[in-house]
Amino acid sequence: MSRIGKQPVAVPSGVKVAVAGQQVSVEGPLGKLSHDLRPEVSAAYDEATKQLVVKRRDDSRQARAMHGLSRALIANMVEGVSKGYEKKLEIVGVGYLAAVQKTTLQLRVGYANEVQLPIPTGLNVTCPDQTHIVIKGSDKQMVGQFAAEVRAVRKPEPYKGKGVRYDGEVVRRKAGKAMTK
Repeated sequence: MSRIGKQPVAVPSGVKVAVAGQQVSVEGPLGKLSHDLRPEVSAAYDEATKQLVVKRRDDSRQARAMHGLSRALIANMVEGVSKGYEKKLEIVGVGYLAAVQKTTLQLRVGYANEVQLPIPTGLNVTCPDQTHIVIKGSDKQMVGQFAAEVRAVRKPEPYKGKGVRYDGEVVRRKAGKAMTK
């Protein structure tokens, strides 16, 4: 049996869970999320113990795979609406900077023109200073996806280390050309 799938999801106070057929809806102080379960699994919420249990219909390979995945996705939704998720990015390079204008993230990262990225609804993007970007939201997938898109604009290069990187990311550096005499 799936080690992750058989663990119940503890629902903290202030979070409402509703299971309607194959749809699980979670609502908390930071927003509302919903997920449609695959037909191989089902969910049941126990109001007394404040726990949500995911069960699989049979022992097929697909059902076993979806069991742990569905439980993990629901646990991420519960954590997202109660605590939220956050990704921090830093920009390294002379003249490289970022700014937020209404619903657009503007990046100056060494190209001829500024890169304009529209901020998806449901995310809160701030720039505490010109070389740091903080992405917050309740949907873990959306936060990670937008952070990856921002990083992909100018990945850190291995020779000088310039580019957009995750906060705390270690960039493997390469030696440049060796001097020959």
